[in-house]
Amino acid sequence: MSKPIITGLMSYGMSGKIFHAPFLASNPGFFFKAVAERHEKTAALKYPGLKSYDSIEELLADDEIELIVVNTPNYTHYDFAVRALHAGKHVLIEKPATVTCAEAKSLFALGRGLNLKVMIYQNRRYNSDFLSVRDVIEGGKLGKLLEIHFRIDRYRMAIGGKQFKESKDVPGNGLMYDLGSHLIDGAISILGKPLSYTKTTAAHRPGSEVDDYFHFHLKYPAQLNVYLTSGLLIAEPEAGFVVHGTSGSFLKMRTDIQESQLMKDMLPDENDFGIEAEGSEGKLVTINGDEKSVEALIAPKGAYNELFNVVHHTIRSNTPFPITEEQIIWQLEMLET
Repeated sequence: MSKPIITGLMSYGMSGKIFHAPFLASNPGFFFKAVAERHEKTAALKYPGLKSYDSIEELLADDEIELIVVNTPNYTHYDFAVRALHAGKHVLIEKPATVTCAEAKSLFALGRGLNLKVMIYQNRRYNSDFLSVRDVIEGGKLGKLLEIHFRIDRYRMAIGGKQFKESKDVPGNGLMYDLGSHLIDGAISILGKPLSYTKTTAAHRPGSEVDDYFHFHLKYPAQLNVYLTSGLLIAEPEAGFVVHGTSGSFLKMRTDIQESQLMKDMLPDENDFGIEAEGSEGKLVTINGDEKSVEALIAPKGAYNELFNVVHHTIRSNTPFPITEEQIIWQLEMLET
């Protein structure tokens, strides 16, 4: 790669520790220089030599930093990204990009005006399970597509401790903004913008102020129906990906292993990183005349590191970022409506 991008991280919470710092520190396309830590100073224990600033303002005042990762609560994304852009930094923003379409449009316009990159971090495009279902759909293995289900199931009865996710008074709250952004992005990254959609939300946990269940029904040309579902009171997870077509069906559980490996301190450059556990294969059932065949499909290797490679090429070589402005606007329209 060309010259490493000097990068700063806005927060060293869960997302900073798991989804960003390990890649910024191990990918040769980046020099992980600094992080903002308002309270406990722990990042340098993991990454010796890392600069820890007391505030975001100090982080943005570092003239050497070229790229800022905005991984703060949803409702702060717009404000902090604007500040970073005005400080002359490219930005990589955690999903959801912003709370509203208007904010996202404003950010993209500001970035273009300042000749800086505004990139949105949709890491689940690089999950092994998603890459598997994408290969099946785009490879035409199921004939004409009829019905698709993407879902994320969890069981968490207790109200979480993060107020920005659980309070009705904080914009961008609830499960829909948290996981809906992933599911919508997965659908539109493969299929494009739907012709129309309907949305259902509910709050089932005792005392919940925000949605903890949602369901989208997306309608596409040729009578293709796509369903996106997630809930926090699903005791027995269903297949995360189900695709039916005129030539067969594909079923796949959510089996990406990258997050769990990172939580165990496995580094992204280790040989086994991103490789699904044995027995996690997707099930491809195809029909040829009167013959039915069943095949276990091994998923591609999970590739979060590839997202950082793409960020590097976008900044250094001015290549188009694959998570497009148009796709982010579509996503936010569906979340905000």
